[in-house]
Amino acid sequence: MSADENRALITRFYEAFARRDGAAMAACYHPEARFSDPAFPNLRGAEIGAMWTMLCQRAQEFSLTFRDVQADASRGTAHWEAKYLFSKTGRHVHNIIEAEFAFKDGLIVAHDDRFSFWRWSRQALGLPGVLLGWSAFLRGKVQAEAAKGLAIFQKKGG
Repeated sequence: MSADENRALITRFYEAFARRDGAAMAACYHPEARFSDPAFPNLRGAEIGAMWTMLCQRAQEFSLTFRDVQADASRGTAHWEAKYLFSKTGRHVHNIIEAEFAFKDGLIVAHDDRFSFWRWSRQALGLPGVLLGWSAFLRGKVQAEAAKGLAIFQKKGG
């Protein structure tokens, strides 16, 4: 695929996310895709689309902006920001993310989102995030809860 086609794919992905269209987001991924971020460190294949669908369906007070979409024939990057209400605590979050992509057969085959877990945890969790957001313990707990939520969502046919 060309650089223009890959930039268009990233743009289509984030436009779908802004509309909270998990199915359209999932359609941007290759069947062999891998996804990683601080909450979901190792998703593969259909798990990725399920995660985005779950997040889109559960999103409250959600808005998304993206910019600086860049790509060549094999790799791409983007900056995106999400604002939402974290449902477990009722706290507002403004997450700032740098994304990296790799492409195969005109689809995303690798997607890595990077953001400050400590910054996120302070906003989403309040005092526990302030005190423990830097720790592997809290990160592991958040990852376990995220994995459990995704497994339940998938089991219910999400």
